Amino acid sequence: MATPAPAPTNKEKYFPQVLAALVASGGALVAGTVLGWSSQLFDPLVKEGAYKFNITEFEFGWCGSILNLGAAATCIPISFICDLIGRKFTMLSLCGPLLLGWILVTAAVNPIMVMFGRFFLGMGSGGFCVAAPMYTGEMASKKIRGLLGTFFQLMITIGILISNILGAYVKLLVFHLLCLVITTIFTILFIFLPETPAYLISKGKDEKAEKNIKTLRGKNFDPKTEIADLKADLEKRKAHPSNECKSLCTKYGLTSLFIGMGLMFYQQVSGINAVIFYASVIFGASKTSLDMSVCTVIVGVVQVIATCVSAAVVDKMDSVADLGWLPLTSLIVFIIMFSFGYGPVPWLMMGEIFDPSFKSIACGINGTTNWTLAFIVTAVYGPLNKAIGGGPVFWIFSGLTLSGLAFVFFAVTETKGKSLAEIQEIMKSKKEKAKDAETKDAKK
Repeated sequence: MATPAPAPTNKEKYFPQVLAALVASGGALVAGTVLGWSSQLFDPLVKEGAYKFNITEFEFGWCGSILNLGAAATCIPISFICDLIGRKFTMLSLCGPLLLGWILVTAAVNPIMVMFGRFFLGMGSGGFCVAAPMYTGEMASKKIRGLLGTFFQLMITIGILISNILGAYVKLLVFHLLCLVITTIFTILFIFLPETPAYLISKGKDEKAEKNIKTLRGKNFDPKTEIADLKADLEKRKAHPSNECKSLCTKYGLTSLFIGMGLMFYQQVSGINAVIFYASVIFGASKTSLDMSVCTVIVGVVQVIATCVSAAVVDKMDSVADLGWLPLTSLIVFIIMFSFGYGPVPWLMMGEIFDPSFKSIACGINGTTNWTLAFIVTAVYGPLNKAIGGGPVFWIFSGLTLSGLAFVFFAVTETKGKSLAEIQEIMKSKKEKAKDAETKDAKK
């Protein structure tokens, strides 16, 4: 006698969603290795000639910062590609420039080749900063979306730590080859990711969406309610057809974009990328008694640990002789605070606050804002440091970060425990809510 099939249930499994979020955030891990590349390589490349050609301090600065230009140039086009071919295949396609970038950096015969490689690495990294949070925000259920949204920043910090360790303890060629292997592994894993149900519903692929919901929530999970909610949201958007730019120019669209861009602004003017890109240089200038490479690795470890702790709470939330420890201690405190706030939260909220009608272009603008500011910060840090000294530069970063307190208090919307539809409803103006109500009444 055949065993009857288990009855459908509303109890979902979380492990498949966690696994999908980790794989999707694999691009962030690769981006982290790209970001952390320069942190340990100033002396090896500029002073010790790790390549078989000379790199000047000026060229090294461009090798470090040019990836931000590649990333900024990619974010908006990738936002449209996400809608055209889907979130999954967009992430898969981004592995191309990442693989090409590592190949160029590995096989470089002159500084220009290194810069081109770094530019391609920036293109892939910037694209993932748009596609991966979008994927996770749509794929995850509201109960664990906040937790899964922190994975992106966590994987970036792990990638940075990998670069810190490899840059300090292995030869340059081995460093690059290992990064190439990591990128190849995640390229293969992306093939097996399920596409987001929201994207599939938007393309009329209801059966595939139902199948993917069961893949993500458990084979016995009843997908009917989630499918109905996704269809209702799609019908609402069809009732008010408009292009993405027009949708973005509503009060809700501009408000959510302002919040997203504001969070990205304060993330970057905190000086985080100056710290990551030039960690060993900063420690060298501080005259610390500790080994610069060890200090850089310690900062990387602290960043990973602090981000792990923040992932757990984001959904709930001596003497003169010892002064050699002060630079390291200061940066550790900075990294911990960053990992609880401006590190994961901007990427998490990017997947939550934007309505599907303009999510792609808004995510693209947000990503472009982030990487453009990262380029500005990393490009001006060196000249400013020489002109006025490291202390005043970090006082500037501190003042700008402090001003972000008022922005977060008055402008940012709480999203904890709310579905995407609930978050977006909260942010709409009274006029926009009334228009939605009229549409519902007309259908009755």
